[in-house]
Amino acid sequence: MAGDGKIVRVVIGSLYGKRSPVPTLCDTIFADASLTPGAVLPIDAQAEERALYVVAGEIDIANDRFAAGRLLVLRPGDPMTVTAASEARVILVGGAAMDGPRHIWWNFVSSRKERIEQAKADWKLGRFDTGAGRRGRVHPLAGVVSRRPGSAAAPSAAR
Repeated sequence: MAGDGKIVRVVIGSLYGKRSPVPTLCDTIFADASLTPGAVLPIDAQAEERALYVVAGEIDIANDRFAAGRLLVLRPGDPMTVTAASEARVILVGGAAMDGPRHIWWNFVSSRKERIEQAKADWKLGRFDTGAGRRGRVHPLAGVVSRRPGSAAAPSAAR
């Protein structure tokens, strides 16, 4: 979408009547917007969860200024307008709320704590692919002595 001092590219999901060709399993928004000074970007309240990352420049929302590097989590149900205070680039993300809480430990994320424990065990036993270009060297599981062949030295607290 282009015009009125803005170019908006819908990367994933749908926004402003445009839909990305990338398939999703739930309502999703991931859009990249470039704005000229004074350009206005309306953000409707339709998505349950929304956030805006200021990649470059400076924006104004309700007379508050936000510079590059800021991640703004937007209040649910509250439509708002972003105005570019300078040349600006922002990323808008959001969509349907998750179906419940998520548990996070190190690089593992799951809706079930027991799945996190299984992932820890699988990591220690070398059941994860090391990834292209890693040449067998594996980052140790945080705080745990690794038994993986080729793993880096375990943290001193775990020795």
